[in-house]
Amino acid sequence: MAQVNVRYMVRDVAEAVEFYTTKLGFRLLSNASPAFADVILGDLRLLLAGPASSAGRPMPDGRIPGPGGWNRIELVVPDIEAEVKRLSKEGVKFRNEIVRGPGGAQILAEDPSGNVIELFQPARS
Repeated sequence: MAQVNVRYMVRDVAEAVEFYTTKLGFRLLSNASPAFADVILGDLRLLLAGPASSAGRPMPDGRIPGPGGWNRIELVVPDIEAEVKRLSKEGVKFRNEIVRGPGGAQILAEDPSGNVIELFQPARS
């Protein structure tokens, strides 16, 4: 599989595009704001679906898709402390502090809609 697609529900498509392209290094693939845009980083295509998108329509049981859960994309970074420092200066919100374990270090950042992005630095072998 060469490309992986992930869909995030967002409150504001333009705000999400700005966040992912200026803070995390994604590039814009297409933009049909205010309904939808997609951004790409390596093999990851992130679909940003706003409330006006077809993905934002209510389910048959009445539930309305929304942003901000716990499922997340993971971005592998070479220096987690440097990334946290850089993103903090840019106003990015984090849900926790850096957590270290046998596999490496991780922290959970939020996009402007509350969707989670895990930054992960693998343990050095």
